[in-house]
Amino acid sequence: MTAVGRALAPLRKVFTAHPPVPVPPRDPARPRHNVFEAAATYVTASAEDDADRLDEAAGWVAPDALAFGINELACRAVIALARERGQPVEAVARGLLGLPGAEPPRTV
Repeated sequence: MTAVGRALAPLRKVFTAHPPVPVPPRDPARPRHNVFEAAATYVTASAEDDADRLDEAAGWVAPDALAFGINELACRAVIALARERGQPVEAVARGLLGLPGAEPPRTV
């Protein structure tokens, strides 16, 4: 057995010790949504105070997947806003949250 084979042996045991979990068949009547669609709809519904749409979007994906999507959306939004304003990302994030240490907006 090679050094790589010995290093991967514990992983091989993990993947072969348990049979795969069967995936239930997809309901064709229910539309498929991805994490980013769910996050965008959830955040939009939250901003517009639309409780029905908020609940709908929350049911599209698993809660941890929704949290990941919302985090990704927040990161991308803050980066885009920082570039647009010509400010550091941290200053923009702190400013959006009203935290101390945010730089005032720069004028061009």
